[in-house]
Amino acid sequence: MDEVNQARRWIVYLSGKQTTLLSQIMQTLAEPHEEREIREIMGDLVMQLLGAQFYASFVWQPGSLSFTQPIHINMDPMNLRAYESYYQFHDPITPLMQRYQVAVRATDVMAQEDLKKTEFFNDFLHKDGLYWGVNLYAWHQGQNLGDMRIWRDKRRVNFSLDELRLLDMLQPAFVTALARAQKPSQRDELQLNTLSQRLTPREQDTARLVMLGLPDKEIARTLQISSTTVRTHLENAFRKVGVSNRAALVHKLRV
Repeated sequence: MDEVNQARRWIVYLSGKQTTLLSQIMQTLAEPHEEREIREIMGDLVMQLLGAQFYASFVWQPGSLSFTQPIHINMDPMNLRAYESYYQFHDPITPLMQRYQVAVRATDVMAQEDLKKTEFFNDFLHKDGLYWGVNLYAWHQGQNLGDMRIWRDKRRVNFSLDELRLLDMLQPAFVTALARAQKPSQRDELQLNTLSQRLTPREQDTARLVMLGLPDKEIARTLQISSTTVRTHLENAFRKVGVSNRAALVHKLRV
């Protein structure tokens, strides 16, 4: 990881085309767009910025430990479906790349010759011609809101350190745009996820239903527990979050 971070101290020299594209990307990220639109628009612009040929973007689901909601450019939809159902669970590089909060190349986590020996490369990446890859993850308050996965084929060269730096320059605006585009229910879910180490699963379920405005009896019916148990879960949640009532709990989780 030190080698990757070392790249962040390099000065980036931009061509006229790159300067124009960078300005266009920043303007796009400052505009109001829905979450999916952001990831779609970024795909086309970032491919031009980096001279890449392939793009995919997913959203991480911590509950199922899987990537969903795919967006792709120049990739076979059937191959992407195979990724969602199988290859993401047999992927030797993405879990390692996801640990970074800066742009990271596939070769930063695994030597290219080693990657080429894997099922993931031969049965998934190779089918679309993906050879050199770089990923950027949008981390916000400990949660991964989405990502960008940019690839080139074998005829081109690996992504340079300057190109990593370019992606790093985009990351704050990318994160801000995705966070702004979250619907209230999605923001509530993200905030609850940040408290997952403090609340038990049942306490989280109870808190979610409180945020929807359900009374104790409805919560009890939904979770198939007694009203007394609902109160116990709520009191535990109050104590762990540092509040004394339902309104304060909802406010704290939505801040």
